[in-house]
Amino acid sequence: MTDPISDFLTRIRNAASAQQEQVFAPFSKMKAEIARILKEEGYIWGYEVDTTGAHPRLKLKLKYTEDQAPVIRHMNRVSKPGLRQYVSCDEIPRVLGGLGISILSTSRGVMTGSRARKAKVGGELLALVW
Repeated sequence: MTDPISDFLTRIRNAASAQQEQVFAPFSKMKAEIARILKEEGYIWGYEVDTTGAHPRLKLKLKYTEDQAPVIRHMNRVSKPGLRQYVSCDEIPRVLGGLGISILSTSRGVMTGSRARKAKVGGELLALVW
């Protein structure tokens, strides 16, 4: 697999469109940080690390609205292995006028675009979520 983060986002997107309650993905620290941000911003109910098998897995509980529409309507991978996208704190995009989030990997860890703007740090623009 050449892009594990893209695979992770695709698993979430596919599970949400199939109305699944939870989704599993191979564990990595970066994926766990992305899951933490999604939980903090209210896009998923929660996540946990499942270590019962030979390889640890990340288990996410997906969130839906009252009419069973997925809360995550769109996830877009921005920076890819073939073309990395770096932004300064002034270039961090606002997603849907503030209704969505951007996820960045900065020198201070993985954080949302608004938090990076407040901390005046830029970094690699990983994904856009709304």
